[in-house]
Amino acid sequence: MKQKEHKVGKPELRVDAYDKVTGRTKYYEDRMPPGALYAKILHSDIAHGFVKKIDTAAAKKIPGVVKILTCFDAEKHPPFPTAGHPWSMDPSHRDVADRHMLNTHVRLYGDEIAVVIAKDEVSAVQGVRALKVTYEELPFVLDAQEAMKEGAPVLHEAFPDNILGHGERRIGDYRKAIKEKGLIKVEGWYETPMVQHCHIENHGCFAYAENGRMVVVSSTQIPHIVRRIVGQALDRPWGDIRVIKPYIGGGFGNKQDILYEPLCAWCSAEVGGRCVRIDTSREETFVSNRVRHAMRFHIISWLKKDGKLHARKVEVFSDQGAYASHGHGVTMKGMNSFAQHYPCDHMELDSYTVFTNRPAAGAMRGYGMPQASFADEANADDCAKALGMDPVEFRRLNLMPVGFTDDFSGNVNYFDSYGQCMTAAMKKIGYAKKRKAYAKQTGNIRRGIGCATFWYNTAVYPISLETSANRMQLNLDGTVTFQCGETEIGQGADTAFAQMVAEAVGLASYRDVHVESCQDTDLTPTGLGAYASRETYVAGFAIRQTADLLREKILGHAARLTRQTVAGLDLIDGEIVRMSDEKVLMSLKELAMTVQYDPVLSEHITAESTFTIRNNAYSFGCTFAEVEVDLALCKVKILNMVNAHDCGNVINPALAEAQVHGGMSMAIGFGLSEQLLFDEKTGKPLNNNLLDYKLSTFTDHPRLDALFIENPEPTSPYGTKSLGEPPTCSGAPALRNAILQATGVAMNEAPLNPHRMFAAFTEAGLIG
Repeated sequence: MKQKEHKVGKPELRVDAYDKVTGRTKYYEDRMPPGALYAKILHSDIAHGFVKKIDTAAAKKIPGVVKILTCFDAEKHPPFPTAGHPWSMDPSHRDVADRHMLNTHVRLYGDEIAVVIAKDEVSAVQGVRALKVTYEELPFVLDAQEAMKEGAPVLHEAFPDNILGHGERRIGDYRKAIKEKGLIKVEGWYETPMVQHCHIENHGCFAYAENGRMVVVSSTQIPHIVRRIVGQALDRPWGDIRVIKPYIGGGFGNKQDILYEPLCAWCSAEVGGRCVRIDTSREETFVSNRVRHAMRFHIISWLKKDGKLHARKVEVFSDQGAYASHGHGVTMKGMNSFAQHYPCDHMELDSYTVFTNRPAAGAMRGYGMPQASFADEANADDCAKALGMDPVEFRRLNLMPVGFTDDFSGNVNYFDSYGQCMTAAMKKIGYAKKRKAYAKQTGNIRRGIGCATFWYNTAVYPISLETSANRMQLNLDGTVTFQCGETEIGQGADTAFAQMVAEAVGLASYRDVHVESCQDTDLTPTGLGAYASRETYVAGFAIRQTADLLREKILGHAARLTRQTVAGLDLIDGEIVRMSDEKVLMSLKELAMTVQYDPVLSEHITAESTFTIRNNAYSFGCTFAEVEVDLALCKVKILNMVNAHDCGNVINPALAEAQVHGGMSMAIGFGLSEQLLFDEKTGKPLNNNLLDYKLSTFTDHPRLDALFIENPEPTSPYGTKSLGEPPTCSGAPALRNAILQATGVAMNEAPLNPHRMFAAFTEAGLIG
């Protein structure tokens, strides 16, 4: 019997590789129509207060200025949410609608209060500079726990205590459990910073009216959700809005928020539907887009003498910034991770998401898990140290066991993924030998090796809707055009989709699949976009279902044309094959041409379907890091880093390795150097540029090794589970724990930069 050649599991070249390296790929700026007007935003230069007056007289006199819109003009429009979540039919489950296109109540230094629309960029900039603002200034607060105190400045009337959300979870009886005799108590405060995504392409968009509707072209991860929220913001039927998503230069979750699309569409409407563009500068991206939540954790772990976790208390304080965005969901995911990562019989978990006068925090790669992983895995090493136990052995004893089932998501741990990943990574990095060699060091230069583990969900069921739709059409040359609402944002999704479609339909090559990468909400089947490490998993359900429908039509026509039974035919590598004797009866190209031009039964063969996903899946993995610490210089050099993953079946090993390397790079920056800083006296951002913000670069990286343990996910049609976000989760705590072994100093606040090392090493008496 003719065997199918598998298209998945191969390290195929990206389908967009040639166009991207030769500069043919069209991003939003490349699609800009000539004559587009420029819109430049006036950002507040106070951290908190009210705009009392904006004098526009001087700005209006500048040649080229077409229109000026202020926060007072925006008050006629309803507030809207910005989080990139699917719509919920349950009003109580919807995102907080606390944003206006321009804001009279200023809640952060850099809030949007007016916009100047002009014929050219220079005129628009000059117009912004000519605006004169009168404020009523109010006190501001930059720390989440300070914002919770009585008498703190209130940012939103609906939240008088500044607490956007409080989540709690109780397992067993913590208070009774800790009274047991002989327990070992390990307590610590752990903190992670506010950081920004730093994708290569800043956010931008343009909008224009066409046939009475508003067209928005945006660098977004979530075009179908943008359509809905622009409609809400303009108070227009959602069908009046058309959103086009071209190729985009990265997003990492920042573009899973609705940023300036509503403002851009409103600007266009206010100038008679002319095309208006908004291009965000890097400085604006840092402050006026979204950031990762800064989080502070208080963890008390109670251990039995054999090393088993007996009880745990965790408090999380998350800095939401000025607006709700994705809000408490990020913090809740971080909090709930503790009950799954190291489950024990008695737990008290509390999380608080708190408004402050800092940039709004939203989705960023990992969605609360890099913060929780830093705290959880730092505490795990602290526990191992208190017990005199090897950190790996402590983890083997306490990590989520095989067979564990989460009572909320329904996720099941089917395999010993933790053990397999740690064993593979330990062997690769030479853990046992190096751990022993670095056990007792003296002198200025010291080395250490550390580890950290993680788990991650795949997609968002049952928290919210999980659905995916796609369309396949058979072309006359036997190839297939594929459209879906899940978006390519640089991660290689289109290539994975092509391989999955080729496998499911029965094509000769993934090159026989033409993936329409640029979504258009008028044309593209509905999809929720790129987030939650969901795309390969959720699209797989719809791809398999639609491919079956397409194959059914193809084989039905093949049976008619060849006078065979459908049951006796198969489509293998682009050919119609009679299964009884493996005879090739016709090519897919011949069939497509014959059916299309059949004078009696002409048909253009297509298939489309939607699949609602009611499953989730665990991914697991770990990072091992080896470092060299110069005590006198307070400097860390990373010598080696290994990231091991069980992400199920790997669709494209080359793309998977690239994902892991990118995530490890982000984790290095998160752990060692990145932090958005603010002036305590004014609330002004101090380093919102790529010169002063210390982003990890290629020169900061050691050799990065990615390992894959392929345990197929039983709920997935392709055996896949999440990989996009997991590589960012465990890198920072692995570095922290390596520094702990090298120096004996537990540093609990990221980033672990020279400033913090100097203070910690001085306090420990290592330098002085």
